[in-house]
Amino acid sequence: MTSPRQLTPNTEASLLAAEFFRRSAGKWRSERRYYTLPDGETKEMVSMITICFLAPGCPELEQLAQLHQLDDAAILTCGAEVSWESTNSVSGKKESKGATLFGVGGTTLYRDRGFATTKPVTAEYYFSNPQTMCLRTKYKGSVFEEELKLIGNNYRTRQTIISRAGEQQMIGQYLEKRQ
Repeated sequence: MTSPRQLTPNTEASLLAAEFFRRSAGKWRSERRYYTLPDGETKEMVSMITICFLAPGCPELEQLAQLHQLDDAAILTCGAEVSWESTNSVSGKKESKGATLFGVGGTTLYRDRGFATTKPVTAEYYFSNPQTMCLRTKYKGSVFEEELKLIGNNYRTRQTIISRAGEQQMIGQYLEKRQ
């Protein structure tokens, strides 16, 4: 008789991340609102986002492993490529366009760039439940705490809190609808 497979916290986190990225794959319309603290100034954006699941050993994950100077690209068990085009909801002005890579290695999420930098960054992540991924990223003196939640098959919510020197600087709230 064989015993049930034992999952380590890293293995379980990687499996949850793979399922989360698979379920997130597709095209999304993201309606965002950023609140600058403490004055409360708001900025509203709409972004069209495309998410592609990345399987182990794919060229994008190998590239990401090289950026992070990982000895073995197989550390990255899955990932996602996210591209976006953002427009200011009020003015209609194009705000940004780009793409980023994510790779999962244990409980670390490797990225080719951060929210406020073009340099490679890492985030620690965990799942509060199988539908909710929580991230904590630190660089350039700032801390980015994010929660991404899948709601059924057609909706996601996100919230980001950006802090510097222990003071909250900005809150971003997002409602994303599958297209």
